[in-house]
Amino acid sequence: MTKTDLSQRNSKQVNLLEDPVANTLKRMTIPMIYGMVMLMTFNLVDTFFVSLLGTQSLAAISFTFPVTFTVLSFTIGLGIGTSAVIAKCIGKKDTKSAKNVATAAMYLTAIIVACLSLVGYFITDPLFTLLGAQPSLLPLIHQYMDIWYIGSVCLIGPMIGNAVLRASGDTKTPSIIMGSAGLINAVLDPIFIFGFGPVPAMGIQGAAIATLISWLFGLCFVLYILTKKYDLIHTSMLPLKELLSACRDILKIGLPAAGANMLTPLAAAIMTTIVATYGESAVAAFGVGSRLESIACLIVLALSMTLPPFISQNFGAGQLHRVEQAYKVAIKFILVWQILIYFLLAVCAHWIASVFTKEAEVADLIKLYIWILPLGYGLQGIIILTNSSFNALHKPMIALALSFVRLFVCYLPLAYLGSLFYGLAGLFAGALLGNVFMAMISYRLFTKQFIPLEPGTTEQVL
Repeated sequence: MTKTDLSQRNSKQVNLLEDPVANTLKRMTIPMIYGMVMLMTFNLVDTFFVSLLGTQSLAAISFTFPVTFTVLSFTIGLGIGTSAVIAKCIGKKDTKSAKNVATAAMYLTAIIVACLSLVGYFITDPLFTLLGAQPSLLPLIHQYMDIWYIGSVCLIGPMIGNAVLRASGDTKTPSIIMGSAGLINAVLDPIFIFGFGPVPAMGIQGAAIATLISWLFGLCFVLYILTKKYDLIHTSMLPLKELLSACRDILKIGLPAAGANMLTPLAAAIMTTIVATYGESAVAAFGVGSRLESIACLIVLALSMTLPPFISQNFGAGQLHRVEQAYKVAIKFILVWQILIYFLLAVCAHWIASVFTKEAEVADLIKLYIWILPLGYGLQGIIILTNSSFNALHKPMIALALSFVRLFVCYLPLAYLGSLFYGLAGLFAGALLGNVFMAMISYRLFTKQFIPLEPGTTEQVL
C-alpha cells in the first residue's frame, strides 16, 4: 500500500479547517463512541474473569488500580500534549514539524513509561504494603504487576499513536484499534487465566499476559498505520535539537494535563471516605453510581477526545470563529443529550437498582444517587469540554487550575457541607451544586477568550 500524504488523506476523510463544524464533530465523534463502548465492555469482561478466581485475586488486582492509573495518567497527559501540538502544526500547514512531534512523542513516552515501570518493579512490596495490601496478597500482586510493567511500554501505541491519528482528523482508525485490542484481551483472558488445550492455567498472571498481548497488537497496528500507510512518523532517529524542541512542546501541555488527570482519582478517594461515614450500604451505592456515571457520560468523554484536535487545527490556522463555534455547538448538544440521559436514568432507577443489589437499603441509596447527581452530568460535560479546549488552545495551566478549583473548591467542599446538614442526600445535592457553579465559571472563562467576532474576522483575546 502506498503512503498517503497527510493533506490528501484529510481531504478524503474529514477536513477540520473547511468542513461544516457540527457535521465534522459528528463524523469524528461517532467512531470514538464505538471504540470506547467496545473497550469498556471488554474491560468489564476482564474484571469478570478475574473475579472468578476468588476474592483474593480480585482484591489483588484492585490494589493495582492506583499504580496502573498513575502510569496511564502520564501517557494520557502526554497524548493530550501530543495531539494539541500536532494539530496546531497541521493547522499551520507545517507537516514537517507535525511529523517531528509525532516521532518525538513516541520516544519520549516510551522512555518515561519505561522509567516509571522500572522504579515500580523494584519497589513493588513496599509500595503495595503502603497502599494497604496484606502480605498474603503480595505474591498475587507480583504475578500481575511484573508482567504489566513489561507490557506498559506498549502503551505508546494505543495512547500516543491514536493521539497522532486524532490530531490529523482520523478518529475511525483509533476506534478500530481500541476495539480490536479490547476484543483480543477479552478472548485471551479465559484462555490464559483458566487454561485451554496446550495453554496451562496461569491465574491472575494470565490476565496480565492477555493485556500485554492486546497492547502489543495495538502498538504494531498503530505503527503500521503511522509509518507504512500514512507516513506520520519518522522511521529514523530525529536530530537531537529537533527531538528536544518537540519534547519541550509536548511536556508543556502534557505534564499539566497528566496532573489534572490525577486529581480526579484523588478527589474520588476523598469523596468515598466521606460516603463511608454512612456505612457499607452507602459505599456500595456510591460505587454503583460512579460506574453508571462513566457509561452515562460516554458521549462527553468521546467529545473530549474529538473536540481538541478540531480546536487545535483551527487555532493553528487562525480560524478562531470556528473554534468558538465548535465549542458552543458541543456544549449545546451535551446539555440537551445529558438531560435526556437524566430522564432515562430517573425513569429506570428502580430497575437499575434491582440489577445491582437485592438489599432494600442499598437499592434505595442507588435510586437516591440516580435522582440527584445525574441531573448535573450536562454541567459536568461543560467543565470537561472546557478543560480539553483550553489544552487544545495550548493553555494547559488554566485547564489544570480549573480542575483543581472544580474538585477541591466547589465539588468536595459543597458535598461535605451538604452532608453535614442533610446527610447523604445533602452530599449528593452539594456535589450537584458544585458542578453548577463550576460549569458557569468554566463557560464564562472560555468564552472570554474571544472578543465579539464580526463575520470573516479571527480576532481573539488571548
